[in-house]
Amino acid sequence: MLKNKIAKRLLKIGVPLLLVGGLIYYKIIYYPSPDQSGSPKKSGEKSIPVNAYVIKPQKLNDGIQAVGTLMPAEEVDLVAETSGKVTGIFFKEGTRVDKGTLLVKVDDSDLQAQLLRAQYQHKLLSERLERQRILFEKDAVSREEYDQVQTDYNMVEADMELLKVKIAKTELRAPFSGIIGFRNVSLGAYLQNNIIVSHLVDDSRLKIDFSIPEKYASRDLNGAMVKFRTESSDREFSARIYAIDPRVDTKTRTILLRAICENFDKALSPGMFARINLITGRTNKAILIPTQSVVPDMDGKSVWVLRNGKAYSQKVETGQRTEDRIEVISGVMMGDTILISGLMQVREGSSLKLSKVE
Repeated sequence: MLKNKIAKRLLKIGVPLLLVGGLIYYKIIYYPSPDQSGSPKKSGEKSIPVNAYVIKPQKLNDGIQAVGTLMPAEEVDLVAETSGKVTGIFFKEGTRVDKGTLLVKVDDSDLQAQLLRAQYQHKLLSERLERQRILFEKDAVSREEYDQVQTDYNMVEADMELLKVKIAKTELRAPFSGIIGFRNVSLGAYLQNNIIVSHLVDDSRLKIDFSIPEKYASRDLNGAMVKFRTESSDREFSARIYAIDPRVDTKTRTILLRAICENFDKALSPGMFARINLITGRTNKAILIPTQSVVPDMDGKSVWVLRNGKAYSQKVETGQRTEDRIEVISGVMMGDTILISGLMQVREGSSLKLSKVE
C-alpha cells in the first residue's frame, strides 16, 4: 500500500519535470542564445536560398491618387419635335450613326400638301409680279398696286419657308456621330413630341470626373496630365484636365476636376470606374522596390536587407504605388540589397545564399 502511494507521488512529480526538461532542451536546440557577435549558435546552420533586388534610381511621376467615373463627351436623349404617326425607323439599336443621319420619320402628308399649294401660289404671284413690274416701269399702274403684289409674293415665300421648317421637324436626325441605344417607339405608333425615341452617345472622347482634397486648391492643375486604369483592362490610359470646379464641396471638402481623353480604339466605355493618378511632378531618382519585398507588421512596414551575407530587418516609410513597385521615402538607400523571396523563412542575422539578383 505504501509503495503504491510513493509510486503515485513520484509519477505526479516526474511527469511535469520531464515536460519542463523537454521544453528547455527544444529551446536550446532550436532557439540558441546569440553569441558575442549577435549571430545565433546553430549547430550545422544552413544558408537560406533567396532572391534579392539591388536598389537603383528610377523615374517616378509624383501624383495625387483618386477615383473617378468615365462619361461620354456628348450624350443626348433623342426627342421628336412634332407629334404624329411614325412612318419610318431608319436605325438599328446599338449601332454607330453619323451626324445628320435620318433616324425616325413622322407623317408629314398634310404639310406636304400645304407646301404644294404654296408653291402654286408662289409661281402665280411670281408671274403677276413680273407683269406689274413692267407696267409700273411704263407708269401703267400705281406704286401702291405694285407694292401690294410684291407683299403678297413675299408672304407666300415666307409661308413656304415655314412649311419647310415644319416638314424638317418631322424628321429626327442624329445631332452628332455616336452609338445609338435602344428605341422606344414602333413603326405606326403615334409619337408625342415629349417621348424619348432613343439615346445617343458620342464615345470618341470621354470625360472623367473625380475629386481631390481641398488642400490642393492652390495648385494650378488646369492642363495637368492624368493617368488612369479601369477594371476591364491592364492598360494605362492618359487624359488631360481641362476644367476645375471653382467651388469646394462643403460636405466632402473636395474639389471636382474634369479631364478629357481620346478613345480612338473604343477600349473605354462610358460609366466605367477609373483609378486615377494625377501627375503633379516627376523625378528620376526615386527609390522603387518590388511590392512583395515589403513586410507589414504591428509597427508599420519593413524590408529584409542583405549585409555581409546576413539578413537584417529594416523599418521603412513608403509612398505611392505603381503596378508592381512601391516607393520608399526613408529607411533604405541607393545600392542597398533587399530580399524579394524567402521572407517567411529568414530571421534576424540568418545566413543567406543568393539564388538570383535583380
